[in-house]
Amino acid sequence: MTARSPESIATVHRAGVGNRLLAALPPADLGLLTPHFQKVSFEPDTVLVRSGDELDPVFFPHSGAIAFMLDMPDGQTVATTLIGREGALASFSALGPSLSSVTAVARVAGTASQISAARFRAAYARSEAIRNVVQVHVRALLLQLQHVAACNALHLVDGRMARWLLQLHDRVPSDLLPVTQEALAQLLGVRRTTAALTMSKLRAAGAVPSDRRGFVEIDRARLERVACDCYALMQDKIDRMYCQELAAPQPALAPFPETTAAVKAQMRSAAPRQ
Repeated sequence: MTARSPESIATVHRAGVGNRLLAALPPADLGLLTPHFQKVSFEPDTVLVRSGDELDPVFFPHSGAIAFMLDMPDGQTVATTLIGREGALASFSALGPSLSSVTAVARVAGTASQISAARFRAAYARSEAIRNVVQVHVRALLLQLQHVAACNALHLVDGRMARWLLQLHDRVPSDLLPVTQEALAQLLGVRRTTAALTMSKLRAAGAVPSDRRGFVEIDRARLERVACDCYALMQDKIDRMYCQELAAPQPALAPFPETTAAVKAQMRSAAPRQ
């Protein structure tokens, strides 16, 4: 398995901007968002949006990791995607008011910039660069969904747990991951006893030197050897997509040519009131 690219999914290119999507925006386009940002923090197990809730506000994480959890009728949950500072939560709201189909739960504490969905839609309508980063992010989410679905159907639990640990490590600047076995069981959609047995196998392989008190220490090189092929394939595709398409310069403040009166009214309603 190849090492992560120097410009991997978790890399931020512009100094001072902790979110990769925001870092890819030209200053003028970023300026459409920054006056309306509010800095927030979230702790592990914080529910940022519940299934069925309206996607509002939009979060741009600067640190931490957020899992999209699918809630099953029998009470079980399974993770479908994971995002950190390379992505955004509720970016689909740019297309119009909509309800969430998943529950977004913080798995690792972090910080984010949040903006109301209405203000984000107004900026999205004005800026081709913002539309581009949203499109790239949505495509990356769909790619991750496809790989996770295939992985869940085809691969054993130990390879899948190794994949989730690697994905968490991509978003945590330490080999000591603040995650519990219970959280890993929820990510995998398995019982806690299964998660504990799987963790024992990873420890025996040297991929997890220690697992105690809510922390999992990993040996990345050995963990990569244990993980199924899905991790490397998925990350390579997403990394190349981000590096190639987010690096391309975008026109600043290019509005939709077909901007309608309704959109203009929405932009006016999103303007600050005294």
